[in-house]
Amino acid sequence: MTRVLGIDVGGTKVAIGVSAADGPALSAHVRLDTGPDTLARALAAARALDGAPAAVGFSTCGVIRDGAVRLAPNVPGWEGLELPRLLQEAYGATPVAIDNDVNAAAAAELRWGALRGVSTGVYLNLGTGLAAALVVDGRVVPGAHGAAGEIGYLQVTPGEPAFADGRVPLEERVSGGALAARGAALLGRPVTTAELLGGLLGDRARELVDEALRTLAMNVANLCVVLDPERLVVGGGMMGASELILPRLAAEIGRAVPFPPEVRPARFADEAPLLGALALARAAVA
Repeated sequence: MTRVLGIDVGGTKVAIGVSAADGPALSAHVRLDTGPDTLARALAAARALDGAPAAVGFSTCGVIRDGAVRLAPNVPGWEGLELPRLLQEAYGATPVAIDNDVNAAAAAELRWGALRGVSTGVYLNLGTGLAAALVVDGRVVPGAHGAAGEIGYLQVTPGEPAFADGRVPLEERVSGGALAARGAALLGRPVTTAELLGGLLGDRARELVDEALRTLAMNVANLCVVLDPERLVVGGGMMGASELILPRLAAEIGRAVPFPPEVRPARFADEAPLLGALALARAAVA
């Protein structure tokens, strides 16, 4: 089996891996912190792992539009970066496939995980941020501008500050990062999302979590009404509390969606975007 290379650039880290088999296994991998010259350092580390891969998959925060990265303000120098051109210059004739991190994670679930064999489905990522990937005819749908599934921008109340105002309304209420920030403001001290979801911080914290999960479940159910998926797969860092989150999603979906999809946890809790980059590379070889 030919070797493929995967690179995942997230908000705080870069993960790079090599796979010699069509499966979710790494034969070598390395991690870097994001920061100045993230791409140059990532490419140097990738060359050290494998200088001649059969294909490269690249998973990135943000989306690719008009040949550049958009909606990625958290990585220094990443917003507006002409990533497709730079990767083509770096790898020449070697096939390179690029997608955002959530779509890449969905590609891994489609190829090897909980979305395998699904024609119409949703991959929901509950992490520091919030986003989804939409699957139609067994493929991730990019949308007209590469931003399909960016549900963090959904409005929760009519007329509230939204994208044009520099806001991400739904993400600011229900993502892991939002819960930690809201919990800290409520309790007057730093707290983690895991502490909040664990239910050990008192009644006010439990009310905050309950309100966030109700809002999340309503919006996910609305998404399922629109797409009519056969399966909803949920991944991301918040899934450490899957026993709390999944029943809430399933109950609201069962109540609100005419043909409720099956709700499953993602197979890949760790390194999902990196495995997705490898899935993109493997598909590019094929």
